[in-house]
Amino acid sequence: MSRNTIKTTALAALLALLAPTASAQDLLARQAPVDKKMRAVDSIAIQRLMQTEELEDPAAELYPNWEDSQINLYGSVSLPDEYKIDLRGFCMPTTNRIVTSNYGYRPRFHRQHKGIDINANKGDTIRAAFDGKVRVVDFQPKGYGNVVVIRHPNGLETVYGHLSRHLTKRDAVVKAGDPIGLAGNTGFSFGTHLHFETRLLGEYIDPAKLFDFAAQDVTGDFYVFRGRGRGTLLGKHDANGKAGNDEEIRYNSSESPAAKAQAQRNARQAARTRNHKVKKGETLSSIARKHGTTVDKLRRMNGLRKSSKIRPGQILKYS
Repeated sequence: MSRNTIKTTALAALLALLAPTASAQDLLARQAPVDKKMRAVDSIAIQRLMQTEELEDPAAELYPNWEDSQINLYGSVSLPDEYKIDLRGFCMPTTNRIVTSNYGYRPRFHRQHKGIDINANKGDTIRAAFDGKVRVVDFQPKGYGNVVVIRHPNGLETVYGHLSRHLTKRDAVVKAGDPIGLAGNTGFSFGTHLHFETRLLGEYIDPAKLFDFAAQDVTGDFYVFRGRGRGTLLGKHDANGKAGNDEEIRYNSSESPAAKAQAQRNARQAARTRNHKVKKGETLSSIARKHGTTVDKLRRMNGLRKSSKIRPGQILKYS
């Protein structure tokens, strides 16, 4: 036997000893995807655990305490110079698209309106806007009436006022879209509606900067809070839900170009949409006759059922 043949035979024997058997190879082949799946399962479990812990104490890095009897208790707290609010994973608190009163100064009452009012029928389901933990469930006869306050991991606290009934309890952990109450007319209120506020550490943010009720969507993926009355909207979406123009839209004050443009849009919408404030003793029939329309059209335009009743102070759209 030649020397080369001996070397070749020895090398083949060594490789045979080192190589795994066919059964071992099969085991390794089966084990590899199992390990990959287990890592994926572990990752999901860890994420769920983190989310659960985050909901138990939402935005803990931002808020100094948890107090379940006062709505606004952050008067002496320093606001961050900048805070990025994640608006993804939202749910509209109501499916109604009609805003009856905007955020801002109310000459009639000589005070600021620190939220927005959305038209609603008594008993309409009001839902949590984001995942979070219920901080306040209270009744204020001269204020919000039946009210719910939820703190969210994104740093926001949302306020839902004038409810006819609570459907949640203090310290309850809720997911976006969970029912938290029914629309009503309790407290200091004129007509059934939802009073909705968005706050960061007690600082009011105009909900219209975050939510587009007409489109039933948020205005962007993120809102960057920058001190009192300032903010930046990021990641605005187009109609297909894809990221559109990422140019920052700045809101510096009520006199900013964006605020003026919004005011102009509101004015144009108001010109196109005519509303009627229900007076005592009026019916859908009398209102329809007054404005030259039909009861069926009034019901369609305002989302009313045949069994729905109207109340003094309620705002109805008639054209």
